[in-house]
Amino acid sequence: METRAAMTHPTIVCPVDFSVASRGALRYAIAIAEHFGARLSVITVNDPVLAEAADLQFGAGWLASRSDRDLRRFITQAVDERTVHVETATHVAIGKPAQEILRQAREDQADLIVMSSRGNSGVRKLFFGASTERILRETEFPVLVTPAHDPGPSDLDSLQRSVQHVLAPIDFMGATSHQIDVARAIADRFNTTLLLTHVVEPVWFATAMQPQLPKTDNERRHRADTLLTDVAGSDRAERKIELLTAFGDPAEEIAKIAADRKVGIIVMGLHASPRSGPRMGSITYRVLCLASTLVLALPPTALTNGATRFAFHTAQA
Repeated sequence: METRAAMTHPTIVCPVDFSVASRGALRYAIAIAEHFGARLSVITVNDPVLAEAADLQFGAGWLASRSDRDLRRFITQAVDERTVHVETATHVAIGKPAQEILRQAREDQADLIVMSSRGNSGVRKLFFGASTERILRETEFPVLVTPAHDPGPSDLDSLQRSVQHVLAPIDFMGATSHQIDVARAIADRFNTTLLLTHVVEPVWFATAMQPQLPKTDNERRHRADTLLTDVAGSDRAERKIELLTAFGDPAEEIAKIAADRKVGIIVMGLHASPRSGPRMGSITYRVLCLASTLVLALPPTALTNGATRFAFHTAQA
């Protein structure tokens, strides 16, 4: 792959386990890097037991050398051997995948991690890859999660066509303004519509309170409409921002809107607690399980420490 000096450009880290799902994620990472002039750092992680067995059988360093060769071949095959103008580095690590991926992201001062929702994990959860879930629970960096069945874009034009709408589900908690800024930057960069939505959850009162529910729900819907209008800003018509208020289960409604409106990417925040740092909330988890589209997960630390440089760089590119 051809390289170019881009020391001031954003950096994307993409983990690969040689699965079909990780190939799709890699194709997204390459297309995004091409589109935004970013550097690409591709990492694969070997199991320590496998590494020890390979050292005993074939000699020290054999598995690392073989893995690096396979990784370079995997990258070439992912782009169908076409020339890609992206500065690319490959890394082979030994250890626990989530820990090594996050270590590499810190070393690279990454602006974005791109990875599939599932891969070749030995013990796989029903809907969600164990490594992806752990990274989302511990990450300091924005993570773009690609659906396991998505083969990824073949080129820049395919990437552009795939992002027809950008959806930002707003809960009016935490770093809402930063989440909207990132979603706006992506929508502006792809010249598409930003859908700002809030889902009003049903409230269940004691039986004696049931007659008050319709009035309460209407008031909550009106309040949500007002808050959405406020956060969208006065220039929403010029910036192609559409407001949607839904009612029901948040994750199910978000996934439904994404499917109905052919959303290309959902931009969601990861909530945090003062003690434990960024943590993936249940709504984000369920959206990742239900929606068959890209999900950009933004941890609060990434929103406050300048890691959103990637999104704002894209708006100016």
